[in-house]
Formats: sequence, structure tokens, C-alpha cells
Amino acid sequence: MDRRIIILKRILVIDDEPTVLLFLKLVLEARGYEVVEATNGEDGMQLFNESCFDLVIIDMIMPIKDGLKTITEIVDKTPEFPVIAISGGGVVPKERYLTVASYLGNVWTIPKPFSRELIADTVHELIGASGCNQRLVRQ
Repeated sequence: MDRRIIILKRILVIDDEPTVLLFLKLVLEARGYEVVEATNGEDGMQLFNESCFDLVIIDMIMPIKDGLKTITEIVDKTPEFPVIAISGGGVVPKERYLTVASYLGNVWTIPKPFSRELIADTVHELIGASGCNQRLVRQ
């Protein structure tokens, strides 16, 4: 029997839209990433503080704690940590939310809607060879 150890990259996805969470989970898991989900920034920060992640993908407009506040907390704690900010806009156009996010640290921005190729390629570029590598799966 062939026994191999595979290192899974862990991604925390924070978005209040169930369809976006499902889309990201399916796309990223199909490419070999482990995905953990949260529906608001407060729950996302709790998960971030309790575990090791290689990347956070976060929506800018959410209830309880929005993306800007959450990204600011992540950057304050770990300045070089990679974050992908996503937004479909709201009262303010999505480009403004994403522009502000891009100035906060190691933050990449992607406007909604986006393709599975764009999100997968961006994730691979950001964490393809780096990360916490904490989770091991035996096959």
C-alpha cells in the first residue's frame, strides 16, 4: 500500500453570502485546499486566532464586523499575511471598497463576480509554495 503525506494549505473564507461560500469551497477544495468558512468578520477573526491558515479570502460588506475592520485586525496581528478582499459593492461602488482594502497590507483585491480560474490562480500565486503547513493528511 502506498502511504504518502500530503500537506494541505488552509484557507479561511469569510462571506455572508451562502452561494459565494459554496462556490469558493467547491473551487478551492477541487484544487486541493482545505477550506474553513465563516459568515462574518467576528466569527472569522475567532477562527483566525484559534488556528493556522495560509490565506484569508474576505468579503468587504458583511453584518456584525465588515471586511475592512477584519482585514485591519489581521494586518495588525500579522502584517505580511496574505488576504484576498472580494466585493460586489453596495451603497458605495465595489471599486472604492477594494481600493481602500488594497492599502491595508498584503491585500489583493478581486471584484465580484469572478471566475473560478481567477480565484484559483490568485490563491495559487499567493500561497503556492508558502504557508503554515500545519495540517497533514495521510493517504
